[in-house]
Amino acid sequence: MQTVEKSSKQAWAKAFEKPATEFPLTPLSIIEGEIPLSLNGTLYRNGPGRLERGGISVGHWFDGDGAILAVHFNSNLPSEGAIKRGNASAVYRYVQTEGFKEEASAGKLLYGNYGMTAPGAVWNQWFKPIKNVANTSVLALPDKLLALWEGDNPHKLDLQNLETLGKDNLEGLDAGLAYSAHPKVDSETGEIFNFGISVSVNATLNIYKSDATGRIIKKAAHKLDGVPLVHDFVLAGEYLIFFVSPVRLNLLMPAIGLSCYSDALEWQPSKGTQIIVCDRDLNIVSRSETEPWFQWHFSNGFIDNSGAAIIDIASYEDFQTNQFLKEVPTGETHTASKSKLARVILNPQTGKVSNIETLFDRHCEFPIVPQQNVGKPSRYTYLSTVKQGTDISKEILNSIACFDHQTDTITEANFGENLYPSEPIYAQDFILTVVYNGNSDSSELWIFDADNLDKKPVCKLSLPSVIPPGFHGTWKNA
Repeated sequence: MQTVEKSSKQAWAKAFEKPATEFPLTPLSIIEGEIPLSLNGTLYRNGPGRLERGGISVGHWFDGDGAILAVHFNSNLPSEGAIKRGNASAVYRYVQTEGFKEEASAGKLLYGNYGMTAPGAVWNQWFKPIKNVANTSVLALPDKLLALWEGDNPHKLDLQNLETLGKDNLEGLDAGLAYSAHPKVDSETGEIFNFGISVSVNATLNIYKSDATGRIIKKAAHKLDGVPLVHDFVLAGEYLIFFVSPVRLNLLMPAIGLSCYSDALEWQPSKGTQIIVCDRDLNIVSRSETEPWFQWHFSNGFIDNSGAAIIDIASYEDFQTNQFLKEVPTGETHTASKSKLARVILNPQTGKVSNIETLFDRHCEFPIVPQQNVGKPSRYTYLSTVKQGTDISKEILNSIACFDHQTDTITEANFGENLYPSEPIYAQDFILTVVYNGNSDSSELWIFDADNLDKKPVCKLSLPSVIPPGFHGTWKNA
């Protein structure tokens, strides 16, 4: 009698089994509840939509071609005599990068990326070394949407129909200069701060200040120790603060085409976490060093009444997170990589850390605060997490929660089995999250009251096709 082995793949694996399907602007149907009338604007989300071409899979979750979801909400009044209801329509499109179009025409993968070398002979790495996949985040500007990928210039898209309009240098980026996936917008001044890393023997930290249109008005360049992996930074009052974790790139191997970037990254805890504090004119105020950890993402930062900088992060003890994320598109993960929400207190004038404390000791990621609180105190931090009892070596993030800094309590949304919410997005007193439903192999948009995250959603909307779990999004008021 033949024994049939049970698949060890989890329910979310189905979302990655085939490339995501685009759809044109489509009215969304309501599964339950009602769309809030006050919700008036657009949710944008970015993430890898295609992770294979010609039957060959990419090497890492970070390598997939970016696809953007836009969900437009408005409260236009219906015809006279009808009940007032909000409405929503959505569009989903791949970012038409040059690499995407070239590979689509060839019907196969041609380029290397973060987690893969270019297919074929070693010299292919020199001619087609890496592809801008535009897959990590978005920045909504008054007249365009930027699809962000931190190794190159962003791509600009139409805010309504998501047509790709080509690369955008924001009137200040040289060709190929990196513009990271985590710009910080000051809600009072409209100023936008961001950075990018230029790779060389000792990398350069390029910092940018833009006006509210995205146009770069000031730049600065500061040398770093080796080639670190810096994904995010924090705006805290009048300071920009960078934590450079002890991950360094062995540049020789990818330079000669014998390794991808991911495999050439080394965890070197003896270097500690280096701290760089800059002012809003992009000048360095202080440099320091503290204990080693790794972080992808910051929640927020602010300056307290004593002048200390308070920074909240999702921190890891090491760099095993990279291996876990590599495994995700395969549908089978085996690497345990736990983070926690931590608070770091430091003197911005010296960079010296005075205290590090744990706020929430369950695996979490994608922490955010309402946009109006970026760089300022925020009572609430919203984040993605895992349900109690989850085996984090075998499951991806499967819940969202709110941490109350005033009461030190957590409020968690209720998700059933095989439901996987994306990063929570704060929008006009609501929390929006795209949910992959592994039971029905479909995607939904859930809308929660931000003050009652543990109550049932105020509305659930059905999306026309599966939106694979991705990375970052934003909300733009109408």
